Amino acid sequence: MPDLPPFHSAIIDAIIGHAGRATLPFQRAHRAEQHATAFWFNELVEETAEGAVVRQYLVTAGEPTRVETAEVTLRPGLGTPAVSAQKLALMHFAEGWTHLGDLGVAVMPEDALYAYAARKGWSWTTDEITDGVAATAEDIAGLDGTPVPAYLLGHDVGAGDGAREQAVVVGEIVRTDEDGVRWIGTLPQGCVGAPVFIGTALGENSFKLVCVGVALPGEGSHPIATFDRIRAALSLLAAAPAPALDIRSVEPPKRRWWQRRG
Repeated sequence: MPDLPPFHSAIIDAIIGHAGRATLPFQRAHRAEQHATAFWFNELVEETAEGAVVRQYLVTAGEPTRVETAEVTLRPGLGTPAVSAQKLALMHFAEGWTHLGDLGVAVMPEDALYAYAARKGWSWTTDEITDGVAATAEDIAGLDGTPVPAYLLGHDVGAGDGAREQAVVVGEIVRTDEDGVRWIGTLPQGCVGAPVFIGTALGENSFKLVCVGVALPGEGSHPIATFDRIRAALSLLAAAPAPALDIRSVEPPKRRWWQRRG
């Protein structure tokens, strides 16, 4: 466990307060594999007199998205009125993502998931990683090669039942000229694709919350695709049409009368 900053608890509170409803766990449907975490991000397109213009994406590591059908777990509080479905099955899942060059990151426009909710009579009530929290080139340059405490907001895979509960994983990141930014050590299963945060001290009693980037698959340690590079890649994308996703509610299996009851 790294030496934690004096505002350790405040950083965790800020992460949950800012992004607690930003994450979605997913996996390959019908198989206990390709578990990962995705999260909502608002790209700032421009500032106008009327306010900010943003494009919203679901963001994750690219490799876990390369499946035909995925299962997304919904948590209470992500929709209003309350959503009855606990899981969604997304067919043609791989086709819904745009891969950002060689960053190892994939993004999906909000359209398909928002349209599905509208058809079902509810709307998403999510948080988003905002442009003001996403790391800039200056934030990344401030990582000087010394390991610093870091916090990942992801969904691990519960032992035995496979539950995808949200957790804040505490660890360290380091930046080197050779390897870029990396998470030191391994991550719990299911946390690839999740956002990674740090708290940058501003003074004796204050800090700035920074989302460094996206945790990618790795052996021994995990590369982090940093938000300065993600933001640059997104700025080159034209507005994308809604992905061709077929989204369906996943109903729990019904118990037949002849099944033995425990």
